Amino acid sequence: MDIQALGPNPLREGLRLERTPEPCVMIIFGASGDLTRRKLIPALYNLSRERLIPPGFSVVAFARRDIGTERFRAAMLDGVNQFSRSRPAQPAVWETFAQGVYYLQSDFSDPAGYQTLGALLDQIDRERGTAGHRVFYLATPPSAYSEIIRQLGASGLARPSGSGAWSRIIIEKPIGHDLESGTELNRQVAEVFNEDQVYRIDHYLGKETVQNILVFRFANGIFEPIWDRRYIDHVQITVSESIGMEGRARYYDETGALRDMVQNHLMQLLSLVAMEPPVAFDADAVRGEKVKVLHAIRPIHRADVPRYVVRGQYGPGSVGAENVPGYREEPGANPNSSCETFVAMKLFIDNWRWADTPFYLRTGKRLPRRVSEIAIQFKRAPHLLFRQAAEGLEPNVLVLRIQPNEGIALRAGAKVPGPTVQIRSINMDFVYGLSFGVEQPEAYERLLLDCMLGDSTLFTRSDEVEAAWRLLMPILENWQERPAVDFPNYPAGTWGPDAAHGLIEEDGRRWRRL
Repeated sequence: MDIQALGPNPLREGLRLERTPEPCVMIIFGASGDLTRRKLIPALYNLSRERLIPPGFSVVAFARRDIGTERFRAAMLDGVNQFSRSRPAQPAVWETFAQGVYYLQSDFSDPAGYQTLGALLDQIDRERGTAGHRVFYLATPPSAYSEIIRQLGASGLARPSGSGAWSRIIIEKPIGHDLESGTELNRQVAEVFNEDQVYRIDHYLGKETVQNILVFRFANGIFEPIWDRRYIDHVQITVSESIGMEGRARYYDETGALRDMVQNHLMQLLSLVAMEPPVAFDADAVRGEKVKVLHAIRPIHRADVPRYVVRGQYGPGSVGAENVPGYREEPGANPNSSCETFVAMKLFIDNWRWADTPFYLRTGKRLPRRVSEIAIQFKRAPHLLFRQAAEGLEPNVLVLRIQPNEGIALRAGAKVPGPTVQIRSINMDFVYGLSFGVEQPEAYERLLLDCMLGDSTLFTRSDEVEAAWRLLMPILENWQERPAVDFPNYPAGTWGPDAAHGLIEEDGRRWRRL
């Protein structure tokens, strides 16, 4: 159906809120990697296409490989044509955008490379009017973070280069490998940058549904009054992936699902669902309330880990109609690996709002479907009036779908048409793309734009990172002391090990069917 033929959509009114930053230069370290080609350049191209960044905006790719500017531009155009939501690239838009793309080859530890970078940035300031405004993006393996940050400090590039100029740094996850390394990285960053210059990125926070959690809760008078232990039975947060390692097994073997997903993505989602209303919708107020949630989570002591946390690793199986290998058979994986590809856990938040309300979290690789959602299940109504008619009626559930098909669904009871009173569950569904009739921006588009605008609301603060690591350290220590002896313990294409179902079923509940 032609959306234009339907006439004006009142839901679209006010969507075009222009927020254009000052002209600046984004320096992408490790720009020859997949992240730049698949995500960053397509996101920046889309911002340029929609005129959300000024014509003078420029990109300097800083990487070890000797590619050269023209070859790099051609590779990035190929990335836009493959991965952009607005593919293929419009020739005129790409030509204008590509004029501001430069490539600089250097080792990350070579001071001469940073001197050359400084000279190039001065040239861009003169020619494209970027006025000393800088965004440094660490798109490298985490092992390179410390050296790049040190060199930025030693070269003076981290300091604003003139009156009114600013410089910021975006750091990709993971922020450390454990509490000690995460704290040490934060210390190294703080030696060179002020905290208000630091943007620790978690792309989940750029997704529309995740951003909408706060709006849904605090802009609607009907939900916040029942958003607590009196009305909510429990909360389920699921981040399910159907893919396997895709060539990342060597990296993943040193990381695992707890570090890769729970420490950042799932903790972020939990804190947004559970936080108290901030006094203002600004970065410090919102992030302050999120940190309070992390501090209020009941600690899991090392000896109690098996009661609250289940780990798993997939074996051979089938996803869809495709037979797939087990984790240990993935290229590059350790054939005796104890790395977890699945985690399920039960948490409690010990505060007035959530006392004794369980939060169930699960994430895994090679599960049946790619789904990310938050499900808030409300307590059952007593059904005194409709005891027989409502037999088997499911409790009310509010589902916030993050991917795919971002949207919100509410399950409620309704009368079945007919002469007798029979009640069935129905879904009231809202889908972003259908309701607003606009193409949703990618998460990186929103986050990169926010950084250029100086808005850190959707980025992670240093104390947030450390609080999440502190919560998970007893689990990591328990697993290090007691390597898994039953891996693999779930076939690819299933919803994880049997123990994960027992974790929730022992409380008289069950995981949602997805």
